Amino acid sequence: MSSDAFFDAVKSRRTYYALSSESPVPDSRIHELVNTAITHVPSSFNSQSTRVVVLLNEEHKKLWGDIVTPAVKAVAPPEAWPTSEKKLEGFKAAYGTILFYEEPKDVAKLQEAYPLYADKFPQWSEHTNAMHQFVLWTALEKEGFGANLQHYNPLIDEKIAATWKVPANWSLKAQLVFGKPAGDTYPKTFKPLEERVFVHGAK
Repeated sequence: MSSDAFFDAVKSRRTYYALSSESPVPDSRIHELVNTAITHVPSSFNSQSTRVVVLLNEEHKKLWGDIVTPAVKAVAPPEAWPTSEKKLEGFKAAYGTILFYEEPKDVAKLQEAYPLYADKFPQWSEHTNAMHQFVLWTALEKEGFGANLQHYNPLIDEKIAATWKVPANWSLKAQLVFGKPAGDTYPKTFKPLEERVFVHGAK
């Protein structure tokens, strides 16, 4: 089996900001995608430290309308608020959000078990989380969604934890917003491969 199909999915993934509250698949399919990613995406030392909270429909709108918007407005300069408000309304107009967390207890266990690498495990935990983000972003777009990745943490962490009973020790890393594309994505440019790829020993 060729890797072409996999890389076709990788190449077609883009950032979509114009999203609608429609879904091309049932909610059960979204749950299935999340379960598959959480089960099979690798983690450092098989720590399985990533946690996700999936917010759909009204719960998604509650996140962006009742939590993120007031939190950002409270700290945004008045002259910058109209731009921020428009952006946040765009996120609220989507169908769902996946909140990506790391469980620090899993990282601490590895630091205790492998003290030689103790200072590296927090960084490797970030790598683990990023892989989950990328896989789910790509998978959702193959199902007909558009998506964009946001980082409003830690501004919103406490309110989210209280609203959806998220353990206080979990560390929020990113928010993946998704919905049916309602506009085109931005064109993507690429730096020269000669500056980014170096191969030694090829025959």
